[in-house]
Amino acid sequence: MDDHSDPAARPLADREQRLARAFVALADTLAADFDVVDFLGMLTGQVVDLVDVAAAGVVLRGAHDRLEVVATSSHRAELLELFAVQSGAGPCVDCVRSGEPVSSPDLQASARRWPRFAAAARDCGFRSAHALPMRLREQVLGGLTLLGTEPRGIGADDLALAQALADVATIGILQQRTIEHGDQLSAQLRTALDSRVLIEQAKGMLAEHGRVSMAEAFGHLRGYARAHQRRLTELSAEVVDGRADLGLVLRRPPA
Repeated sequence: MDDHSDPAARPLADREQRLARAFVALADTLAADFDVVDFLGMLTGQVVDLVDVAAAGVVLRGAHDRLEVVATSSHRAELLELFAVQSGAGPCVDCVRSGEPVSSPDLQASARRWPRFAAAARDCGFRSAHALPMRLREQVLGGLTLLGTEPRGIGADDLALAQALADVATIGILQQRTIEHGDQLSAQLRTALDSRVLIEQAKGMLAEHGRVSMAEAFGHLRGYARAHQRRLTELSAEVVDGRADLGLVLRRPPA
C-alpha cells in the first residue's frame, strides 16, 4: 500500500511537501528585489506552520550589537519580542549574546532569571519560549524565538527542524550580502526597521477603520498580502498613502 492510499500517511506526506517548499523558498534569495522583512516574515510563518508552536519572532543584530525586532508571526509575539529587546532580558537576548540555544519550557519557573520578561509573556498569553541562534560558524546574525501558550518543551525533532530553517535563512541573508558586494547587512536592517514602522502605521489605520484590534488588523493585512502574493511592506505603503482599499483588506480572512 502506498502513501496515497493510506489515510494515516497523508498528513505526514503533506507536511513533508510543505517542508520541502519551505526550504526551497528560504534558499531563494537571489531575486533582485530581495526584502529582508518579507524573507524573515516568511521564516516565522513557516516555523509556526511546521513546528508545534503558537508564534515565532526574529531579532537581528544591528549597529553596535543593538538588537532589533525584524519579523514576527503575530502582534502578540511582536509586543513580547520588543519588550525583551528594550529591557535587555529574555531568551532571545541571551541566545544572541551567547550564540547558543536558550530554552524555557515554563517561563514562570524561569521568573527569577527573567522576571520582567516572564510577566510580559504571561500578559501576552505565552507560557514557554525557546530561542535559537541564527549563526554561521562564529558569526551570529540574530535569533529565532519560538513561543508556546502552554508550559511545555518542544520535541527534539521540532527543535532540530526550526534550527535548520534558521540556518538556511542565515545563509540566505549572508549570501545576499555577498552578492551585493559590501556590508549590506546594516543597510538591510535599516530598511527592515523602516518597513516595520510602515507596517505598524498600516496596522493602526486598519484597526481604526475597521474598529478591530491591532492583532486582528495585522492578520487581515498579512492575509491579504498572501492571498494576492504581495509583499507586506509594499501593501502597507499602499494602505498608509491611501492607494489601498481598506475595506477590501479587512474583508480578507486573517492569516
